[in-house]
Amino acid sequence: MRTDDFWQLVDQARVGGGGEPDAVAVRAVALLAAREPEEILGYTRHQARVLAASHRVDLWGAAYLINGGISDDGFHDFRGWLMTQGREVFAGAVAEPDSLADLPPVRTASLSGEEFACARMLAVPWEAYRKATATELPADRDPVPVPDLNDFWDFDDADEARRRLPKLAALFVEPPGE
Repeated sequence: MRTDDFWQLVDQARVGGGGEPDAVAVRAVALLAAREPEEILGYTRHQARVLAASHRVDLWGAAYLINGGISDDGFHDFRGWLMTQGREVFAGAVAEPDSLADLPPVRTASLSGEEFACARMLAVPWEAYRKATATELPADRDPVPVPDLNDFWDFDDADEARRRLPKLAALFVEPPGE
């Protein structure tokens, strides 16, 4: 599966359902399960590459601000939610995490306290493979290496957040009206 095929499937899954992340994941499972097992394996490998590319400290800091704190698993699930937003948003957030401040749901979350996560999107290839073959997805013999994150900064440091992620800090460090 090529990059374009991966994101095309995500975009097809995004159609309808009001963009709710879990609904996108359910549709992605159905779309992927209709394909050949080799394509499901290709989707799995591509998803691993997408997650590795987004395993970045600056994106983790953005997720931390948006969700009001975030664990290792929470960051993983945040990136699942980010996948449900489509290729353009995902790529924009990886390239410039502060761009997430421009998304209407993120702006709304600064007032509502909504948190973003979609573990179900991360499970899409396993559910699709099980649905298509009635067997478990085989272990990847050539796993994608995940970058080592040695450049953490104190996500609770308001001044550092303002320096690194000024637009998100304006929304979440000092929410509007304060």
